[in-house]
Amino acid sequence: MEMTEKTIDKEEWKRKLMEGLKEVYDPEIPVDIVNLGLIYDLKISDEGDVYLKLGLTAPGCPVVDDLVYTVQEVVKETVPARNVDVDVDMETQWSPLKMTAEGRDKFKKIYGYDIVEMWIQTYGMPTEDQKAQSS
Repeated sequence: MEMTEKTIDKEEWKRKLMEGLKEVYDPEIPVDIVNLGLIYDLKISDEGDVYLKLGLTAPGCPVVDDLVYTVQEVVKETVPARNVDVDVDMETQWSPLKMTAEGRDKFKKIYGYDIVEMWIQTYGMPTEDQKAQSS
């Protein structure tokens, strides 16, 4: 079996994809989906298939189809993927605790408060059980 295609640098693809996906914004919160922590899973096969599991900040998000389409387009523009599969996770509830430090800072600049601090004040710190369920 001869390999005519060069092997895919999965780490390089992941880095490029996460960078590209920072251009995609959540419709509810004006912060990108990477820094909101909405990329639940990203897999790249040896053949160049990209699988992405996407969370939503609000269940029943009316623009979910637009968001999926935008994510697919960004993937196609960023890497020469053979197939792009975007799966929307309706089960895992998003919380601000999934946000990156950069995402928190952006949110703070826009709204003037720290969403994570407010979340913890309202709901308390998550227990280990809750952390395990959300990851």
